[in-house]
Amino acid sequence: MDLVAKGDDLEKKAEKKLNGWGFFGSKHEDAADLFDKAANNFKLAKSWEKAGSTYVKLSQCHLKLDSKHEAASAYVDAAHCYKKTSTSEAISCLVQAVDMFCDIGRISMAARYLKEIAELYESDANIEKSMEFYHKAADFFQNEDVTTSANQCNQKVAEFAAQLEKLNVYVSLSLSTLNVAADIACMVFRDLNNFSLYVFRYQTSIDIYEEIARQSLKSNLLKYGVKGHLLNAGICHLCKGDVVAITNALERYQEMDPTFSGTREYKLLADIAAAIDEEDVAKFTDVIKEFDSMTPLDSWKTTLLLRVKEKLKVKELEEDDLT
Repeated sequence: MDLVAKGDDLEKKAEKKLNGWGFFGSKHEDAADLFDKAANNFKLAKSWEKAGSTYVKLSQCHLKLDSKHEAASAYVDAAHCYKKTSTSEAISCLVQAVDMFCDIGRISMAARYLKEIAELYESDANIEKSMEFYHKAADFFQNEDVTTSANQCNQKVAEFAAQLEKLNVYVSLSLSTLNVAADIACMVFRDLNNFSLYVFRYQTSIDIYEEIARQSLKSNLLKYGVKGHLLNAGICHLCKGDVVAITNALERYQEMDPTFSGTREYKLLADIAAAIDEEDVAKFTDVIKEFDSMTPLDSWKTTLLLRVKEKLKVKELEEDDLT
């Protein structure tokens, strides 16, 4: 008998157990055992849809037996099968698992699968939903004092907030997990001008990167990454187009970390700020090329710096028109 046929046979036996006569507990236990074996056969046969749906049935049996941990784990198994065929089905199962883990107080497990949901949305290019779930995961990780994982998720929120060209929905990014004094919220209306929207997005990213930098300074293991976080925050300041703000930020960063002023990251930000202040596109380009030749810029930084350059070009053209 091939694996799929064996799985089908076990699944039918499980259904028969549930529909037949028997003591309430025992028949669900027997059915759960059969569903589990059936799902394993479907997995071995790489029949992912059948495996996923069978794990969902297994979860229902565990719920009848009031075994929420086992039910949540079965939903996770279902999600991992559905990931092969349907992102939406996988997310649906993980959401069920998260709710169950929350009910039984397994917050760290819930955080882990919230992050997995965020990753699935990210792989599906649904950045707004991905941001939402990375933020939720960060909140849960922080509640469990898993700071490194919380920071990883918050960095994703910061990255996407700065990267998005526009937001089409109401976005609420509570930064309570980062001990920021007040929550930042944004309602995007059709008549809201792009500049105001950019400022909100970039400020969200700045607050996250700066707070992660502050936290990292407290750890000998994480101190080395501080200059990277401050560079990211600084680039977001540059995108806002306020030279005074970036100058003030650089002063604050030196107070935060006295070693920062001696880094190439600090010099890059300071030199770009000077180029913007002088409205000198050629100088801006040379500064970027020099840094990139030593430390290649990733796609996120490149995208944002290109935005800064385009704004600078517009200013330069406006000045030429006036003369």
